Amino acid sequence: MDSTPHGAAVTAAGFGVKGPRGWAFRDIDVTAGPGALIAVQGPSGSGRTCLLLALTGRMKPAAGTAEVGGLPLPRRMAAVRSRTALAHVPGVAELDPALTVGEHLRERALLQGRFGASLGALLRPRRERRARARALVDDALTAAGLDVATLPKGVRTAVRDLERLEALRLSVALALIGGPGLLAVDDTDLKLSDQERAAAWALLRSLAAAGTTVLAVCSEPPADPSGVVLVRTGRPAPHAADAPEDGGHDEEGAADALAETGRA
Repeated sequence: MDSTPHGAAVTAAGFGVKGPRGWAFRDIDVTAGPGALIAVQGPSGSGRTCLLLALTGRMKPAAGTAEVGGLPLPRRMAAVRSRTALAHVPGVAELDPALTVGEHLRERALLQGRFGASLGALLRPRRERRARARALVDDALTAAGLDVATLPKGVRTAVRDLERLEALRLSVALALIGGPGLLAVDDTDLKLSDQERAAAWALLRSLAAAGTTVLAVCSEPPADPSGVVLVRTGRPAPHAADAPEDGGHDEEGAADALAETGRA
């Protein structure tokens, strides 16, 4: 990439999101500096995905305060969205199983070149712009640890034929093309073996070490907790008057709140 990404500091106090069924999550506190690895741990249905969307400016909070890169939420939601990227979020930012790896990469590079580039970059000669796009893709793939040459059909490999860890790496690479200050990854360890889970956390640690702040949703925190900012979500207390009867569900809660606030 053109420059090393500068991670965004993340802070929150008493942070919460409420949807039509009640609180998706609440009373969340976070303090993480630039380039931190933040692990959001909790059972399915505890608001993990909603927290990820709220901290990236894609879901409007109902309680507490938060800042990402010094930008307050919800007042600067649009600015926060422009400095963050999502990877592996079902229903919001997910891979199309019918498309190939190459098609995904070309589409993302095209979008970045059209909507994420400066005016000066857009005025450069076409050959220079293409070279820049290739460099962005190559750098993102390297950072995500995905060697397309090792895939069954190279860049022509369909997403449906990727192993779960390979799909995670591709999702991360696509998000990195825009050079975000904060990378948010959902379902980091979903259906991964112990070895694959360790590899996934090693990837996210390397991204944080390189300067990008990483927010990763997981069912289990990394085996080595050193240097990790751990945030836990839990189901609302059964006696809470405004708690959903079923305790909520990540995907349903995210869908409800996105319907309320509008998908970015």
